[in-house]
Amino acid sequence: MTTSLRLATPDDAERLAALAAITFPLACPPGSDPAAVAEHIRTQLSPARFVAWAKSADHALILAEVSVPSTGTDTDDSPDSSSTGRADSASDSRLVGYALLVRGVPDDQDIVAVVGDEPTVELSKIYVHPDSQGTRVASDLMRAALDAAPGLVADRAVWLGTNGENARAQAFYRKHGFAVAGSRTYVVGGESHDDVVMVRPLG
Repeated sequence: MTTSLRLATPDDAERLAALAAITFPLACPPGSDPAAVAEHIRTQLSPARFVAWAKSADHALILAEVSVPSTGTDTDDSPDSSSTGRADSASDSRLVGYALLVRGVPDDQDIVAVVGDEPTVELSKIYVHPDSQGTRVASDLMRAALDAAPGLVADRAVWLGTNGENARAQAFYRKHGFAVAGSRTYVVGGESHDDVVMVRPLG
């Protein structure tokens, strides 16, 4: 299978929201309240959110797809159309990951203490379907995100927040040049979690 990367469009929103509903719970720490996680997905990872991000000049929403053999029989109501992220039969592709960059001025004082109070770029999200973890998809998405970041804000570091208990994610980010520089509180459906803040200089 071949992986391709591209900027998302509003037409991708339903598939992206379906993928987010699969991947976000896997990144939450053990013991997270399932109701809080479900509320976060409903309110923060809805199709409407993805439509807005795809349209926004302050965001770069990048998706990863893998080509799949065409059977010539897939339809929009195919049993696996939503569960696997398969597009329509003409595209012969399956959505396997996405990354979201955000341009803005931090309003959280914990973040300001790390990156300052000028416009900067946050790697807000980077997720890969569990079936594609352990492949090169995540690294390809990361490289694409880092390549896109200067187009939002040039000559500034990229920062991200990730759960303090998620050692696997932190190791992945360190592999790509990020280092822990601070901490923050991140709220998921009304439930507070302790995040580390990691920063990577551009260039």
